[in-house]
Amino acid sequence: MSGLRELEVKVAEIIINELKLEDVTAETFDVSLDLVNELGIDSMDLTTVVLVLQDEFGITINEDDYPQLKNVRAIAEYVEKARG
Repeated sequence: MSGLRELEVKVAEIIINELKLEDVTAETFDVSLDLVNELGIDSMDLTTVVLVLQDEFGITINEDDYPQLKNVRAIAEYVEKARG
């Protein structure tokens, strides 16, 4: 499994756990699914996920960057860049 794919699975796990999603696993989560428009998460949910991502990966996510975090793939790519 590639590094980015592993990150996608980890990000999906965080989203599933934090948002208490059912009937989906990190491996089957659609990484291109729009979290706001298709999954219906709101700004509070996104903030919760961001806080967990920052703790998990030891990064800082600027609030101005939140709009970039539209799906699991975009979040994984953001985390990868932020970790250097």
